[in-house]
Amino acid sequence: MFNGKMKAVTFSYDDGVLQDKRLIEILDKYGLKCTFNINSSLLGTHNSLVREDVTVGHSKPRACEVKEIYKNHEVAVHTLTHPTLKELSDAEIICEVEYDRVRLSEIVGYNVVGMAYPGGTHCIDERVARVIRENTGVKYARTTTSTYNFDLQEDLIMFNPTVYHHAEWDKMEELAKEFIALKPDKPQIFYIWGHAYEFDIHNDWDRFEKFCALISGHDDIFYGTNTECLLAKHE
Repeated sequence: MFNGKMKAVTFSYDDGVLQDKRLIEILDKYGLKCTFNINSSLLGTHNSLVREDVTVGHSKPRACEVKEIYKNHEVAVHTLTHPTLKELSDAEIICEVEYDRVRLSEIVGYNVVGMAYPGGTHCIDERVARVIRENTGVKYARTTTSTYNFDLQEDLIMFNPTVYHHAEWDKMEELAKEFIALKPDKPQIFYIWGHAYEFDIHNDWDRFEKFCALISGHDDIFYGTNTECLLAKHE
């Protein structure tokens, strides 16, 4: 169980962008917990992306700001430089993952053990997962393949999330109502992921806050970081 509860909700957001500050304000307001996956070699850089013909900021906080910004949440690996991991050698994969993990651990002051694969499921394969499993301190790693269910999974190094907020708003809201009504006889987890900069594309911040209001505050749900939920010892 999750701290004595059968249901858990957790969030995961990638890239470590400045929009995370606004996202964290919303999450903190509703008592929700998130894991933020960061490329440590890109910290302090300034950039923008074009998504759906909209230019959005993709700038990163400085390393010295990370501990304070993410203090109420969890920091996790997203590799040093966001490469396509399946195109790298085993040694290069280890460098990108483990050096990022060690550097982030030094920045935040605790042992970083989580990860989200950069670029998504199509950028990895079984070799990548094996290399990470056997040669790094990563204990769980998230893909981008939605399951649309709440079942726990055995393979945490190829962990599939429930839903991707940006591409699947309606499905996410539908699943939230289903999860709230659920009276499970086994542990269940609702795992939402995305990128904070995506809220700027259609100015979806208010919609996300309404979702947070909906999913939060339920006595039978545990709200935790990825590590608190995925690595919990079920009694």
